[in-house]
Amino acid sequence: AAEAEAEVRLLLQEARESIEAARSYRRELQQRLRGLHQAREQIKDSATSTRDVLEQHFSDLKGTLKKLLDERLTSLLQEVDVIEQESIKPLDECQKLIEHGVSTADDLLREGESAVDGDVGQQNEKLCNFTKKALHIQLDSLPEVPSLVDVPCLSAQLDDCLLTILKNQIFRHGTVASRPPVQLEEFVEKPGGILVRWCKVDEDFSAQDYRLQFRKSPGSPFEDVYVGSEPEFLVLHMDPHVDYQFRVCARGDGRQEWSPWSVAQTGRTTLVPHEWTAGLEGYSLSSRRNIALRNDSQSCGVLYSKAPTYFCGQTLTFRQTVGQPDRRDSLGVCAEQRNGDESLQRDQAVCISTNGAVFVNGKEMTNQLPAVTSGSTVTFDMEVVQLGPCSNEGGNFKLRVTISSNNREVVFDWVLDQCCGSLYFGCSFSYPGWKVLVF
Repeated sequence: AAEAEAEVRLLLQEARESIEAARSYRRELQQRLRGLHQAREQIKDSATSTRDVLEQHFSDLKGTLKKLLDERLTSLLQEVDVIEQESIKPLDECQKLIEHGVSTADDLLREGESAVDGDVGQQNEKLCNFTKKALHIQLDSLPEVPSLVDVPCLSAQLDDCLLTILKNQIFRHGTVASRPPVQLEEFVEKPGGILVRWCKVDEDFSAQDYRLQFRKSPGSPFEDVYVGSEPEFLVLHMDPHVDYQFRVCARGDGRQEWSPWSVAQTGRTTLVPHEWTAGLEGYSLSSRRNIALRNDSQSCGVLYSKAPTYFCGQTLTFRQTVGQPDRRDSLGVCAEQRNGDESLQRDQAVCISTNGAVFVNGKEMTNQLPAVTSGSTVTFDMEVVQLGPCSNEGGNFKLRVTISSNNREVVFDWVLDQCCGSLYFGCSFSYPGWKVLVF
């Protein structure tokens, strides 16, 4: 009985596992069906959109081409009218002159015939008047009539090769691509932003520039956020836990038109943006509190982050506009805020001075980075290399830190007294004019 009961339990267990495997298998199949449905809808929607674009484009071309042809025909007809009018005008004037001469000759003939055939008593006077009138009219003077070879003979010069050129251009105009030449590849969460990366999927396509767009909601229009030659861009000022749609296209080398857009994809960040602490005398902040400006105040101290928002595994970046440097200046990371310090060159902090010196727990390292320059970036990358029990005994928490500046970097281990799940960042400058963006 015990063996039978054990066998039943085993069979029940196997049955439950089979049922769970069947459920999992069904979920996977249903998910794949949804994927197939989305793929089919994408093909149908993109095909419909492409048809609409082609029909609208060629309809516009037809309208534009007809308008251009009509305008050219009107222009040529106007040229015919002008040439005709300018050529006919002297002929009309000559015709009026000849018609006037014919009328004068008719009158003279009638008067001459009357003088010849008149009474003998009056014949002498009429003949005398007729002769004087005939001499006055100058019957040997005839107007010049141009020959046919000397007058315009209008014709239309039409080159039939235009049709051949248009035919060749039209047959080569437009292409239909089964997929865009570039596609979005990766979304990397950043504090208050997303690093968007894309890649070419058509190896024959030579990209000169890329164009990245995003929108916050499906109903809103896409907006340009980046145009340039780099295959990635960090989009800042994004709200955490909000979906954004992205798409990218490219412009071929030597071309003016952009390629078709990539498939729109959704990205989001769950990391709150880095912010400086407001209210510290000596520093003015931007509206988003991610930019700090050292003002003219004589007050000197460390400006810390609003919260410990830097975590190991992330990259913390400072971008600055420079002022007058001082060796006490600092940009760096610390385990806790500490009021009263004039610099991060202290215990439980790592930093770089504006002259390039690197400090770990208040001690200057032998290795040095280049001096901070205007527009350059200083980055901090950290990873845990030793994790001991959270205590205050010291030496139980070690981070490997990489600080980079102006294409050079230093790597070292930073030992802390206690475990730190998150870290503060801070800066200090002795003189005004320094401006620091953190992201």
